[in-house]
Amino acid sequence: MEYVPRERVNALTAVLSIVSLVVVFAAAGGRIPASTVPAAPQWFLDAIPHLNVAISVAAIGTITLGWRSIRRGNVDRHRLAMVASFGLFVAFLTFYLYRLIATGGPDPFPGPDTVYQFVYLPVLAIHIFLAVICVPLVYYVLLLATSRPTEELYQTSHARVGRFAASLWLISFSLGIVVYVLLYVSY
Repeated sequence: MEYVPRERVNALTAVLSIVSLVVVFAAAGGRIPASTVPAAPQWFLDAIPHLNVAISVAAIGTITLGWRSIRRGNVDRHRLAMVASFGLFVAFLTFYLYRLIATGGPDPFPGPDTVYQFVYLPVLAIHIFLAVICVPLVYYVLLLATSRPTEELYQTSHARVGRFAASLWLISFSLGIVVYVLLYVSY
């Protein structure tokens, strides 16, 4: 069943990517006032990083399951796993953005300056870079999948772009967990 017109995949990918990235960078930069989101108790705001690391672990699992499923030819399981992965990503991003907006920006690094400079910042930079690259790739493969019947996807770049997107997505989620450990566990 065709949910997205085929000729709109590239345009929709561009629009969704730009809007998503503008919102994320505006929230991270403290450009969205806290008054735009409902107030939440501090315990809820404090719980969001822990919830998001659990979501990240689950997403790593569903992406891996989706990848293994398609390699084994199980298209239905692949579809379910990748839709679940996207849903987990949306949940992660919703909580992450809510916390960023409600608190006015990201948490400062509490550890020593050398760890900050030589470990935290490089890991964070790679994580952010991969996440930025993943956004349009994930939108593209999702929109391709919703614009054609399964049999026709084999004639598109869905599989090639999907493998690349899944690889980067896995690395980005994993590095996000490293960032979490550095911010909330180690220091």
